[in-house]
Amino acid sequence: MTSRKEQRVAALSDALGVHRVLHLREAASLLGVSLMTVRRDVAENPAQFAYLGGHIVHAANIEGEGPYDLAKAADRHAAAKRAASAHAFKHVHADETVFFDCGTTLVHLIDLIPDNLPITAVCYALNVADRLSRKPNISLVMLGGLYHASSGSFAGESGRETLSRLGINTAFLTAAGIDARRGATCANFHEAPIKMQVMDIAQRNFLVTDNSKIGRVRPAYFAALDAFDAIFTEDGVLGTGALSGFEATDAAE
Repeated sequence: MTSRKEQRVAALSDALGVHRVLHLREAASLLGVSLMTVRRDVAENPAQFAYLGGHIVHAANIEGEGPYDLAKAADRHAAAKRAASAHAFKHVHADETVFFDCGTTLVHLIDLIPDNLPITAVCYALNVADRLSRKPNISLVMLGGLYHASSGSFAGESGRETLSRLGINTAFLTAAGIDARRGATCANFHEAPIKMQVMDIAQRNFLVTDNSKIGRVRPAYFAALDAFDAIFTEDGVLGTGALSGFEATDAAE
């Protein structure tokens, strides 16, 4: 006979299969138990669950490479990131408002923007803002909030309030994980709400990444792959709904 604890663990696993990430309070409400009980169930089942900053994820969805580090990521797959950015660059148009996500990929895209091209650029990461500020014809909007040193980015209500008042023509997004079934994911939970809000606002959403991210799943989900107008890697364009291409790549690795 299945015990109550086993039933809770099974229910939590099923819920994570649907939602990918659950806040501790959401899990407690779903299971009808206390926060302490959820914490204990997670701690007693490390092969199934991981507890990250108030959020619960499947342990299998956590990569072994450790926390995201901006300085280390800057040198990783740089050539592939430059090539992916070159494919995406044709979607940067004069006199439009363009959102640039955080991370180290899109600095290569910014470097391709001619000094005489006028755009309004929106960002929330220091390294991205620094690159944008070097372009004389770019009007820069920096979203504020609490600073997160690991990704060099800001997040919070003030930044999201500013974002809600903007019109975005084109958004360039990045991801730390791309999976045919689990979609686009990132390493830091504070990034996901910004990415999701931008995608709701923007007229066009493009994912710019490199092939090393394919088949990986990171803790914070933010979009299904078919939510993007196009996906750019170093190999070129993978259009909307190109899930079969990702599945074939996953199977080959």
